[in-house]
Amino acid sequence: MNVAYSRPEDVPDVIPVFPLPGALLLPRGQLPLNIFEPRYVAMVDEALRTNRIIGMIQPDLEAGGAPLVPKLYPVGCAGRITQFAETGDGRYLITLTGIARFRIEEELATTLPFRLCRVSFAPYALDFQPRAGEAEVDREAVLKALRDFVEATDLKIDWKGVEQAPNEALVNALSMMSPYGAKEKQALLEAPDLKTRAEVLVAITEIELARARGGAPGGSEPTLQ
Repeated sequence: MNVAYSRPEDVPDVIPVFPLPGALLLPRGQLPLNIFEPRYVAMVDEALRTNRIIGMIQPDLEAGGAPLVPKLYPVGCAGRITQFAETGDGRYLITLTGIARFRIEEELATTLPFRLCRVSFAPYALDFQPRAGEAEVDREAVLKALRDFVEATDLKIDWKGVEQAPNEALVNALSMMSPYGAKEKQALLEAPDLKTRAEVLVAITEIELARARGGAPGGSEPTLQ
């Protein structure tokens, strides 16, 4: 990114949020998005006019709320628009690069067509340090889970790229691309550090593979902390 964010104070505490189920953005990860709803086209326009920052967050569909204004999970991740293209038919193709996670403090009343929240990045100050905690990651466990998943699903993987990826890039990219549900994605997002995220990713993968084979190990389920 052309702008460096090195501490929570570097990011505005009022940001537009984009509720999207199943979408996971993590620090320094890249999330491509196809923007077509008018309210989110307006959100991108406003972000480009100001600081290019959008907060990705999942709606908590089980918690209720109006169909167009669902309740939100408390934690999301802010990203900066680092790629932008117009399609000619009213859509935008953008890429968000993750900055840091945030916790919602309050949703603000606004006349804008999209939602604004006051957020705090302070609980996730470690997110501003690239590759923090890489040495604690059990890389072999992550790779084993990936191999088992690939074998079970017949996916094609660029193993050379996987082997060359640093631990942070590997764990975060696999978490973002994982085909799991909203609760599992939220558990990956809310993991306190990279080591724990890797452990959650391995546990969820093992549970999903066990389900596919006929039963979860020990009847266990992944849970949010």
